[in-house]
Amino acid sequence: MVAQLFLNGLILGSIIALGAIGLSLIYGILKFGHFAHGDLMTLGAYFAFLFKVQLGLPFWLVFVLAAAFTAGIAVLLNIILYRHLKDRDSVIVMISSVGAALIIRNFVLLFWGPQNKFYDKAIQMPIIIGDGLLRIKENQIIILVLALSLVIAVHLFLSKTKLGKAMRAMADNIDLAQITGINTEKVIIWTWAMGGVLTAAAGILLAFDTHLTPVMGWNLLLPLFAAVILGGIGSPYGAMFGGLVIGISQEMSTLIISAAYKPAVAFTIMILMLIIRPSGLMGKKV
Repeated sequence: MVAQLFLNGLILGSIIALGAIGLSLIYGILKFGHFAHGDLMTLGAYFAFLFKVQLGLPFWLVFVLAAAFTAGIAVLLNIILYRHLKDRDSVIVMISSVGAALIIRNFVLLFWGPQNKFYDKAIQMPIIIGDGLLRIKENQIIILVLALSLVIAVHLFLSKTKLGKAMRAMADNIDLAQITGINTEKVIIWTWAMGGVLTAAAGILLAFDTHLTPVMGWNLLLPLFAAVILGGIGSPYGAMFGGLVIGISQEMSTLIISAAYKPAVAFTIMILMLIIRPSGLMGKKV
């Protein structure tokens, strides 16, 4: 029982980590909480539904196209909305992101409707490991492999590429980054694109494990923010770790409380971290 819940938490945590990395990058560079992040996740999942179920494309191409389209929407949001608010108070920008979330959610409702949808309605039999100790489905193995691959790709991008290093420099000190000659506008655009790709991947993998619903991303927004705050706001590596901790904690909590209270676990961890260590486990004290 405990081992199965831990595995389930690892799968959920991998999905949360992907979404939290993009959210952390956006906050680290642009300094505001992007409340439309969850709905971008939903949009990415529905783009995948369009390409896979409605158009019948292969899954690898579906993944690439959905991620690219979501990244494009994220960049477009920056161009038509956030870029014009960059000199305004962060609270105003945050409220604008709530408006953007409502627009995206209603776009999904308009084109795909409120009903739950599935990538594949066929019942998938689990693989039994260790005399029934663990049960894992094939799509859950794919989720773990893809999530790990993307996390490694993000690490290599941030640590090895010039653009990745520029992102980290801007997250540390945007004024100093400008003085050293970094093209901040280019970095901001790529940050939105990267955040869009990661949140789309999180949405696709979540729908792949469960189902699609117009509020799926909004419902995951609290765990995403909890993961970012736990790991350290603006720290992508902290977001990776925080996502895993939140996912595992939520699943393990069902040993002692009802599954209906899983969101409260993320909220409790977030509040405790804000009280005990506001900078997060891997964040820098300011």
